[in-house]
Amino acid sequence: MTLAEAGEDQVVAQLVKALPNDARVLVRAGDDCAVVRHEPGLLLLKTDCVIEDVHFTRASSPRAIGWKALCRAISDVAAMGGRPGDGLITLAVPPSLQLSWVRGLYAGLRRAAETYRMNLVGGETARSLNGIFISVALTGYLPSGRYVTRAGGRPGDSIFVTGKLGGSLAGRHLRFEPRVEEAVWLNENFHLHAMMDLSDGLAKDLPRLARASGVGFRLDRAALPLNRGCTADQGLGDGEDYELLFTTALEEGTRLQAVWAQAFPRLKLSRIGELTAARTPVGRARGGYDHFRL
Repeated sequence: MTLAEAGEDQVVAQLVKALPNDARVLVRAGDDCAVVRHEPGLLLLKTDCVIEDVHFTRASSPRAIGWKALCRAISDVAAMGGRPGDGLITLAVPPSLQLSWVRGLYAGLRRAAETYRMNLVGGETARSLNGIFISVALTGYLPSGRYVTRAGGRPGDSIFVTGKLGGSLAGRHLRFEPRVEEAVWLNENFHLHAMMDLSDGLAKDLPRLARASGVGFRLDRAALPLNRGCTADQGLGDGEDYELLFTTALEEGTRLQAVWAQAFPRLKLSRIGELTAARTPVGRARGGYDHFRL
């Protein structure tokens, strides 16, 4: 079986099922971040990578690529209700690459780290025989002392998404803003049942959340918040939105909607459906990105 025949989700499931985990590990591989006991509290752990001609092209601004490389991992930390702490950068590049390009990349990395008040504490550089590869390892911490996973959704939960969806290829995938403040505020003030960030598209990520929670979902396509000029299909399938997707009980969701605009007046919050007891999704949610099915 090839990677293309198996698909990304099956490949990942097979790779992580036998990884060694001791009692310190509270959330193992498969969610947005791992959660590990770390005295005196909990530590979030995350790795991520961006690869030339998969996540960016050489024609893109190196500063924008640096921003994206770090902010992808920051977005995953936010999806657990946390803030980023310390980061390590591994860079593999061909020796023929101009030094100015690498300096631009690190300017973007520094800007992201300063914006989200985290440290870049080291890393590694290596020769690449073909193309540019940037890997980020990141720790995170939980101001509230609690974390949110994909696995806690319950039948009847309201499904919410922040911001607007679609049109990432128009350049938004290089200039998105991880929803750190919003995620921490939500985690501190509301009882969220499940949460993740939208990296592969709502059509991929909502079924993942539902599957992890052992539930189905009903999606209201008419309620999808779309960027200007985007169709519902683009909002579902373009990917790289890096908005928060989360669920909460109906009453808690009503309370949230009443106060959201005061807390974050410049960011839209949309209720886009509900979780169901049946594991068969209701409504159309096709598309999204799979690394091994192109």
